[in-house]
Amino acid sequence: MQKFFSNKKLIVLLIMLIVCMGFIAMSVGLRNNKKSPSFVRQFGNDVTGITNQVISVPANGIGRGVDALTDLINTYQENKELKAQLDDLAQTKVQTQTLKEENASLKKELGLKGTLTDYTTVNASVLSRNPDNWQNALVINKGALAGLKKDMPVMSESGIIGRIVEVNKTNSKVELVSSTDQSSNGFAAVVNTKDGKQVNGIMSGYNADRKQLKLGQIKTDAAIEKGDKVITSGLGGLTPKGLYLGKVAAVKKDDFGLALTVYVTPAADLNNLTVVTVIKRTIEGE
Repeated sequence: MQKFFSNKKLIVLLIMLIVCMGFIAMSVGLRNNKKSPSFVRQFGNDVTGITNQVISVPANGIGRGVDALTDLINTYQENKELKAQLDDLAQTKVQTQTLKEENASLKKELGLKGTLTDYTTVNASVLSRNPDNWQNALVINKGALAGLKKDMPVMSESGIIGRIVEVNKTNSKVELVSSTDQSSNGFAAVVNTKDGKQVNGIMSGYNADRKQLKLGQIKTDAAIEKGDKVITSGLGGLTPKGLYLGKVAAVKKDDFGLALTVYVTPAADLNNLTVVTVIKRTIEGE
């Protein structure tokens, strides 16, 4: 019985729709007939306007309902994806903590006091940045009182941005990797290729036109490809191993086809820096 009434309502709705369409067709015909008296054309205009309003109200309501339903579905999907990302992040944190604890336990058993990956961090805020020297340096609000020293690497949340070149009691000057001074971007680095190989090199400058770092002193038969990740190698004593530098953007050979120059897109956004992290290597005497 309930199904019958539902079908009956649908039939009534369809009949009303057909009648309205008939009224529209008739009124448009009257309105466009120039031989009809003016009051007849006026009547046609009025009927067309009223009928359009009668149809447009539920039609607009249905349209808004469809839009709301679409937004709800999109919101549900985004919420589902965000929850999945949070689950992945939580799992990654657990794995990272587990690996740290396992690493510390193995070091203790082996009697290792420090390795290339050992370091502590000091967070700092950017105090100032000279517009005339925007791509070269900035000043942070931590200095010698916080244990900072010259040549310590500095990172944003995304990757390395430069080195400390001047230390005061309460603030320090950081020279960015985009500086022309090779001491700020001269990091010993390693490229992790897609086939699992590691290729060592030295960051040897910054190409301002490309907005990319240059990785040189590379002699290898390994296939370095666009998108390969570049991290610090820990060699040289100043910088711990495993700090993220960026991704390979292009690879070029020299005129003899022997040495390679690898262009690396920096991981960090050097134009948007408000909070940074100073890396303090824990191996003393290096």
